[in-house]
Amino acid sequence: MTAHLPILQIIIPLMAAPLCVVLRNRDIAWGITLLVSLISFAISLMILDQVLTQGVLSYFMGGWPAPWGIEFRIDVVNAYILLIVSAIGAIVSIYGRHSITREIPREQTTLFYTAFLLCLTGLLGMTATGDAFNLFVFLEVSSLSTYALISLGKDRRALTASYQYLIMGTLGATFYVIGLGLLYQMTGTLNIVDLHDKLSNMDGSIRTLQAALAFLTVGLSLKLALFPLHLWLPNAYTYAPSTITAFLAATATKVAVYVMLRVFFTIFGVDIFEETGLAPVIMGLAIVGMFVASTVAVFQNNLKRMLAYSSVAQIGYIMLGISFLNVTGVSAGIVHLLNHAVMKCACFLAMGCIMYRVGSVRMENLHGIAKKMPLTMAAFVIGGLSLIGVPLTVGFISKWQLILAAMQADMMPIAFLILLSSLIAVVYVWRFIEVAYFKAPADGDTSVKEAPLSMLIPLWVMALASIYFGIDTDMTLGVAELAAEMLVGGAP
Repeated sequence: MTAHLPILQIIIPLMAAPLCVVLRNRDIAWGITLLVSLISFAISLMILDQVLTQGVLSYFMGGWPAPWGIEFRIDVVNAYILLIVSAIGAIVSIYGRHSITREIPREQTTLFYTAFLLCLTGLLGMTATGDAFNLFVFLEVSSLSTYALISLGKDRRALTASYQYLIMGTLGATFYVIGLGLLYQMTGTLNIVDLHDKLSNMDGSIRTLQAALAFLTVGLSLKLALFPLHLWLPNAYTYAPSTITAFLAATATKVAVYVMLRVFFTIFGVDIFEETGLAPVIMGLAIVGMFVASTVAVFQNNLKRMLAYSSVAQIGYIMLGISFLNVTGVSAGIVHLLNHAVMKCACFLAMGCIMYRVGSVRMENLHGIAKKMPLTMAAFVIGGLSLIGVPLTVGFISKWQLILAAMQADMMPIAFLILLSSLIAVVYVWRFIEVAYFKAPADGDTSVKEAPLSMLIPLWVMALASIYFGIDTDMTLGVAELAAEMLVGGAP
């Protein structure tokens, strides 16, 4: 049974999705989604344990060995990402029952759970597969279901946001396929390890190789919302149902970053960066994104939009770490995958609680909200401190690692820029804290109170995780360093 864990991770949510449509019962569909999410999380834990004790797991579909057959190949890098995605899936499944009931019409609820399970399937499949074309298939499974999930938002502008994401997501997927086609033309294979073996003997100056790298980089940059290709993200996060905003912010862009890591380091190898001069370009875009997105966030009155722009800035931190091309930098980028997933999930879950009770997340409607929803606001404050990078939170660990990477690379001005951009986060987080704690609430409004426990408990799990993983870094940073050593070392 344990030998089949890699495929069970994908098959179980894929088979459960149509059940939600067939049964057409809102409560049963939620029960199926919750059960499947918890099973996926348990499988991810077992897979990570197997990878850490036994090494890389290879699973051949139908018994056909690679490169002829489809391979699911799981090492410490994607075992780590599987754990993040499945853990967030389980958290938001518990959280989402009341929130989804409030924000989505009853007749669309079972379709929502179906799309959610398909999205989970796609994200887990992208992470586990060892075949570059199957990665594209799973990418489209997750993207198509995401378009549907965003369009289910209460605000009519959710449809426009979904359409905008559809256009840009399709462009990204097209760029990815063109790049993959060029690689297939050169090598005749789509297996990621086989691609690495064949490309490692080629000269990096070959134009077709450089063109393939360029197409793949642009396509994946669109998917992960790297500045300035992030334009789909603010609207998608703002108008999607609250549960989906938390899920996407913590998983979708993270899996896209994982794919970028896999393409850069496993398929092409670290030498391609020096031969093409790509690293300084990514570093520049990451730094500009950190400042521009953070600055735009300062002027937002819609809190979900503010956090969306904050996510663009945080993606900049992740890509900045990767662009250093040393173990410390790449491990900083990888550990920020988890840390940002935890802190941003907590912030968006808090927004979902506020939306559930108030019906709005605009600042002018939230004066004194901390007096009515003190537990929700306390959890948001913890998430906000993590976004800033205050010590004893996960955000501090990421930024400290980034500063160490800059110092190792003898780039002290970049270390200064990391600190400076954190100060902008102080401004936009403080704006909401000031409104929530120091503005007088509207008189006579006594209907607002804390959200149900089934929403508060997942919120506080993520808030406390922001503190726990900021103190005990053995698992997160330890695994990230192992993954970085493997990627930078050129292991397939």
